[in-house]
Amino acid sequence: MAKEREEIVESSSGIITTTVDFVFNWARKSALWPMTFGLACCAIEMMATGASRFDMDRFGAGVFRPSPRQSDLMIVAGTPTLKMAPIIKRVWDQMPEPKWCIAMGACASTGGPFPTYSTLQGVDRIVPVDVYIPGCPPRPEALLYGLMRLQDKIMQEQPTRFVFGRGNVSQEDVEGAAATTAEGENAAA
Repeated sequence: MAKEREEIVESSSGIITTTVDFVFNWARKSALWPMTFGLACCAIEMMATGASRFDMDRFGAGVFRPSPRQSDLMIVAGTPTLKMAPIIKRVWDQMPEPKWCIAMGACASTGGPFPTYSTLQGVDRIVPVDVYIPGCPPRPEALLYGLMRLQDKIMQEQPTRFVFGRGNVSQEDVEGAAATTAEGENAAA
């Protein structure tokens, strides 16, 4: 939260300045649309989190979408089996970018108490997971905490790197390349 306050500067004339990355990330974290993807008992806790007592709408994530094409957050809640793994992967591939994944519960994170041939030992073997929530089943408060950690992670992203064609290039790489180019120009002169 302190970083958010550092990003916005207001002058005495009422003009606010900020970065494009901050605005994009704020919009993304404040309008997460999770997909209804409950596989077992953790789904009951996920539904309870969306109800009025815990109210995921406070975090902008209360609109559960029935279609992967309308959602940007997959909450895998429950025990993924090997038979379900290709379906999870297909649904993940149908989601538009940017997309995030939360593994809710011990079964989704590590296979839980089922070290059997039919249980997928962690959903991270088929889709990239951003936040792991432990518990069997985890309480709704744990899902809200995981959602807040995902929002913190989203605020650290830099979406303009992809817009301006720099990809995953760090600022140090850019400054190092500029210094090398400047040295080359000075040597040629």
